[in-house]
Amino acid sequence: MATINTEYLEKSLATLERAYTLIKTVPEGSIDYEMYRNSLVKGFEMTLEQSGKLLRKRLLPYFSSKKAVDVLNFKDLFREAAKHSLLSETEVCRWFQYRDNRNNTAHDYGRAFAEETLALIDGFINDVKSLKDVIENE
Repeated sequence: MATINTEYLEKSLATLERAYTLIKTVPEGSIDYEMYRNSLVKGFEMTLEQSGKLLRKRLLPYFSSKKAVDVLNFKDLFREAAKHSLLSETEVCRWFQYRDNRNNTAHDYGRAFAEETLALIDGFINDVKSLKDVIENE
């Protein structure tokens, strides 16, 4: 299996972590807080999408064709990862929660959504790092 390039995921994660660090340094409700929160939400979305794309590549060896993997939706990708012991069921449940949170952005870009996303960030960052290891290790 060819090595999967995780460089963009690493950059997305670094951006997310930086926004998360900075939001803790400014008063809630300030313009800087809003700016960092918006950056954090966008970083969360980008990192989540990149995680799914790379997991799709990591799962290729378990399928008969690229097309068979390409038809899987996000949650099915993670179910397959658990099926092939790449992730635990507990981890997959957390990834489902991240995806459900992301899907809410289509309906609510308001403060409540952003605060829900903020509450998930610590676990999300850790899970992305773990997933990155899974993707890089054949």
